[in-house]
Amino acid sequence: MNYLSVENISKSFGERTLFKNLSFGINEGQKIGFVAKNGTGKTSILNILSGNESSDSGQVISRKNLKISFLSQEPILDPNATIEEIIQTSDNHIIKIIAAYEEALTHPEDSIAYQKAFDMMEANQAWDFETLYKQVLSKLKLNDLNQKVKTMSGGQKKRLALANALLGQPQLLILDEPTNHLDLEMIEWLENFFAKSSTTLFMVTHDRFFLERICNEIMELEEGQLFSYKGNYSYYLEKRKARIENFTSETNKAKQLFKQELEWMRRQPKARTTKSKSRIDDFQDIKNRAHQRRKDHEVQLELNMERLGTKVVELHTISKAFDDKKILSHFEYNFLKGERIGIIGKNGTGKSTFLNLITGDVSPDKGKVVIGETVKFGYYTQKGITIKAGQKVIDVVREFGDFIPLKKGRQISAQQLLERFLFDRKKQYDFVEKLSGGERKRLYLCTVLIKNPNFLILDEPTNDLDIVTLNVLENFLLDFPGCLIVVSHDRYFMDKIVDHLFVFRGNSLVEDFPGNYSDFRVYEDSKLPKNKKIISQHDSPKNTWKKEEKKNKLSYTEHKEYERLEREIANLESEKNTLESKFTTENWDADEIQRQSLNLQKVIEDLDKKTERWFDLSALMEI
Repeated sequence: MNYLSVENISKSFGERTLFKNLSFGINEGQKIGFVAKNGTGKTSILNILSGNESSDSGQVISRKNLKISFLSQEPILDPNATIEEIIQTSDNHIIKIIAAYEEALTHPEDSIAYQKAFDMMEANQAWDFETLYKQVLSKLKLNDLNQKVKTMSGGQKKRLALANALLGQPQLLILDEPTNHLDLEMIEWLENFFAKSSTTLFMVTHDRFFLERICNEIMELEEGQLFSYKGNYSYYLEKRKARIENFTSETNKAKQLFKQELEWMRRQPKARTTKSKSRIDDFQDIKNRAHQRRKDHEVQLELNMERLGTKVVELHTISKAFDDKKILSHFEYNFLKGERIGIIGKNGTGKSTFLNLITGDVSPDKGKVVIGETVKFGYYTQKGITIKAGQKVIDVVREFGDFIPLKKGRQISAQQLLERFLFDRKKQYDFVEKLSGGERKRLYLCTVLIKNPNFLILDEPTNDLDIVTLNVLENFLLDFPGCLIVVSHDRYFMDKIVDHLFVFRGNSLVEDFPGNYSDFRVYEDSKLPKNKKIISQHDSPKNTWKKEEKKNKLSYTEHKEYERLEREIANLESEKNTLESKFTTENWDADEIQRQSLNLQKVIEDLDKKTERWFDLSALMEI
């Protein structure tokens, strides 16, 4: 079923054309990852699809009554509203039913209002959605429902907007960098959520693990052309490589043919036949094909980096806390030449503070940081570049000099340097404020690297960078001979770059893990939970988020749900056994087998879901 059709849309800003005459469709069940370089109009396309922006030409036709939700990079929320009020504005009538039920619970003396609210919950099967409601808010760390938007950080606002989009339960969900501002635990939860969801997705993300595990189609915009690949990210890489190789082969053939035709054109007599006129017309097409070239660049810099001495950075019994929140306690570590360390941990565990302690931007409460004499830091922070009014891209680099020294006495100009960072000559004279978010990050990265650091510290360097730039950055860092510390939620990036991890567990606990992120996940998943009580997200009812006293036993409605689940699980198990036996006794044809297999799969999924909820409620009864 077609949800949305895009027909010949174009978008320009002044003389700058982002894209023109783009056409594609989005069908029910598709999970599309949209890939393109920064500055080519990805966000504009998402805004056009969601109806927040109009195209210069063409049209977007959506199915009648199609329910669409859009998560932007910088969501606009009412600053005076609370988390709960924002959620209740979602275009989902069940949320309003749950809100009415919660309100009825606060007035137990009004039995008529309570019974009406309870009946509405039953009629709309709102109990399962209430479970989802609690799970989403809990996993995204939106626990204080009375917190006002104006007191929230940018990351909290993004997570609130994501929760609102998910709870709206749209048919089509359009996402612009959904994993930004999420820690690794949240990202992995969101992956599982989308993997099980039937919601149709169209998203832009730099998270290649996310693309790999969620998407069933990758759509790439390159040099104004759309290419579609029916598969996940690995399949896309394989087929894209084949396409580029084919492009190169065809271009080489065209060049050979062009040489032959050029010779013919030069010796052609003045008298022209109809046949020769046709050949002349074809010549222009051959010429255009022969002069095609891909605009693939790599950052190839042999920076004039000062060698590190025997002493790099030493941390001696460092302690740091903010009020009652402990970040580090008697932490000791000596960095060695060539170390490549990744830092992971939940938001708020002190990762950025740790980096600031190393560079001296924050002082420890106890202990000392010793910096080697030859150490020169390059610190890429999350704040990004400071934009000056009227400043052009080329001016940013020229602040460091018109020429940048390289090894062996060589040098390159500021213009050449920017070209290696994927800024062509025309883009170099754009005003910085006109750059996309990803382009600003790339320019900022350029200013950090041209200072010739031998100790690089990168705090979330992959946010807002396109996949092409990420590959370029990875190749540069793989050849970087100095020390490297990376804080990142990009698991693909971490796997490729780092040798071991500092795992920030919180409450001043930091573990040194000898491996990359995938190694760490395998290790974590293999650990047996000895003497640990597994607490489900359902163990904390909504009332506890409002700072009411925690209940240890089932509420009346939870008890009713528990009894209902027992009946439903018994019926589903019976249905499952009946279907499984029919596969051996019935003489079905291939089509019927396919149909019954889908029925069986749905029954098993429903059974698993209801059994999991039943176990959660059982655990509550045993507390």
